[in-house]
Formats: sequence, C-alpha cells, structure tokens
Amino acid sequence: MESKRGKVWLAVSGLVISPEGKWLLVKKKYGGLKGKWSLPAGFVNPGETADEAAVREVKEETGIASRPVGMIGLRTGVIRGEVSDNMILFLMAPEKGQSITVQESELMDVQFMDPGEAAVHEDASILLKYLTELNEGAAKQLIDGVNPGDHFGYSAYKLFL
Repeated sequence: MESKRGKVWLAVSGLVISPEGKWLLVKKKYGGLKGKWSLPAGFVNPGETADEAAVREVKEETGIASRPVGMIGLRTGVIRGEVSDNMILFLMAPEKGQSITVQESELMDVQFMDPGEAAVHEDASILLKYLTELNEGAAKQLIDGVNPGDHFGYSAYKLFL
C-alpha cells in the first residue's frame, strides 16, 4: 500500500463540545467512514504540531474555530500488515458566535448532536460509541510555553500531561 504519506501516518481529530454539551460531528463522503458520523479529522502537515493540525482540520471541515482543551486518546492500528495508522484525539472547545459551514468536497453533513443519540445512530462510527463512555476528567491538559533547551532547535514544543 503506497501513499504520499509513506507507511507511517499521523492524523488528528477534534471532539468539539458545545456549551450545551453537544458534539460537533461530520458525515464523510469517502473512505472507510463514508456515510458514517465521526469526528472532524485529517493528517498532520509538516511544520505544525498535532494540536495545531486538529484546530486546522476542524475549521476546514466545519467552519468552526476551536481551541484545544486537552488530549483524550490515541487510535492506532496497522492496515494490511504494512501501514502504521495513528490518530491523536483532542478535546476541543468552540469559539463563541459561529455557524457551521460544510466542506462540501469531503462531507455530506455537519451537525452538533447529542452524544447519546449519536452513539446509537445506525450511521455512527465505532469510535463515537467508545467516546460516549469517556469521563469528564479523561483529557490530558495542554502545557504550552515549555522550553526543553535551545540545543534541540524546537520552534514549537507542547506537553499534554
């Protein structure tokens, strides 16, 4: 399985929760999640941190600006015995006063949905079903502004602990 991303993939997704407790979900037009409700997601680009990629992907797919609150997990697997497929899941908070814009080239629909209803929906991804069991304190908090030493040459360095 050849890909422009090589054989180790790093993706991100953002679980954006509204002040009313609803989740921002997308319905994909392509791939393994075609026709399924899932989280906004995509690959990390060169020169960005994983949390920056999550912010970018949520905005590109849904039009909703958000900020990372913490990291909630990692989905990792191997496709056909050769591609390491990894996705970091972030808990995100939406910025105020926005409306949804669907990225029509990739998505059928975008909605804020009640998580309990979304999890039992016939078109829910398996990940959504597991995420509804997540407890409130599960997110690892963002620690920014850390300098591990100038000799490393980091232009960005963040911890989620």
